[in-house]
Order: sequence, then C-alpha cells, then structure tokens
Amino acid sequence: MEKDELHALFQDIAEPSQAATRGKDSGFADLGFAKVDLTRKQRNGYPEVIYGEGKTAEQIIGIIETMRKQTVNILCTRLSSEKFEQIKKVEPDAAYHKEARCALVNRAEVKKTSSYIAIVTAGTSDIPVAEEAAVTAEAYGNRVERIYDVGVAGIHRLFARLDVIRAAKVVIVIAGMEGALASVVGGLIDKPLIAVPTSVGYGTNLKGVTALLTMLNSCASGITVVNIDNGFGAAYSASMINHL
Repeated sequence: MEKDELHALFQDIAEPSQAATRGKDSGFADLGFAKVDLTRKQRNGYPEVIYGEGKTAEQIIGIIETMRKQTVNILCTRLSSEKFEQIKKVEPDAAYHKEARCALVNRAEVKKTSSYIAIVTAGTSDIPVAEEAAVTAEAYGNRVERIYDVGVAGIHRLFARLDVIRAAKVVIVIAGMEGALASVVGGLIDKPLIAVPTSVGYGTNLKGVTALLTMLNSCASGITVVNIDNGFGAAYSASMINHL
C-alpha cells in the first residue's frame, strides 16, 4: 500500500463520515452478501481467505471472481466436495484437496522457503486437520514436512522422526484424545511449537476441549495453542514465523 493510500485509510478510521465519499477507493468490494477485503495483503502480508462453511457455492464464486482482480492465488477452507463441484464448473482452474477440505485457485508459482514447517500428528484420525494446515502453509510458499501418526501410545515412532522435527524452523503438533503429544514434543525441541487440539476422541475428549485444556496447561515452554481443529490458524501463524 502506498503512503497516500495509508493516509487515506487512517483518515477513514478517524473520520468515518469521509469514508462514504471514497467509493471504490474504500479497500473492499461490497457484494451485498459479503464485503470482500481487497487490501488485506498490503496490510497483513496475506490476502483474504474464503471460509466455505455457511456460504453457498454461488456466494463463494462471487467472492473468487472479485478477488481475481487483485489476488493471484486464492484459498478457500472448510469447503465440501459438493460445493466444489458447483464451483469447478465456473472456476476451472480451481483445485480441490479433499482430505483438507480446501480449494486453491493458483495462477502463479509461489516460491518456496528454504526452511520448512514440520506438521506432526498424534494419530491418523488427526490427518484432516493436518492437511488443512499443510495446504495452507504450502499456499503461502512454505516447504512442509509431514510426520503423521507418531502419538504417545507408541512413542518410539516419534523418536524415529525426531531429527526431521528438530530441523524445522517451526513445528505444528496436532493431537486429539488427551492431547499429550504437544507437551512431549515441546520438551524435545528448541523451536516454536504451535499446538492444535482436535475433536478426535471418545466421550471425555469433549469434542476437543480436553486436548485444548491439556495443551494450555502444558509445562513445556514455547508452546502456543490455537482453537480446536484450527489447522488453518496454526499454519497461518507458522508461515509468518517461517518467513521471518
């Protein structure tokens, strides 16, 4: 964003009455059902991401078409395969990642970082959340190493991949059940760790609340915790760290 544009934005914040006169220079496109943020990349480093749940295929298509004018690569999360089939008819360059429930409209090659993000899961059942994280991280130009199904019930599996985990610039640990893996990994590495509790587990997992509380109460230092099943949020933060 140029200096003059920033000045205008701050003026709008200070004097909302002036914002209405700016029309198309407002920094967003008003579609009626959505106000598409067209200047988020200039402000935050990454463009707006479309959250697919709760939106119709037609609404998502409208947002994609609007973002195409300024955004090279477009990410849509929490998207069902049924909605994607409708979107694909209008957006033929969109690609669907079924396990991640994400769609990507990639129109330019994204240069990958030399350092990488390690994504570690406790179990196979945590992989959908991990794939949401992986697809998000890769969309933002990060190399990713996947280390899946290395939970504490068979901790020797973790030790077999510890060299790969330790060599990462930032680590995402994804676990359901009691969520203990984040503490174990946190005590073995000297890198930032982002923990993701998942809703995987039996009754007293409480749809992820038990894993969330375990991770929040970890005695291992350097652990940051995101919301339940929030692979996207973990990858977004990990990408910011990896690009420092």
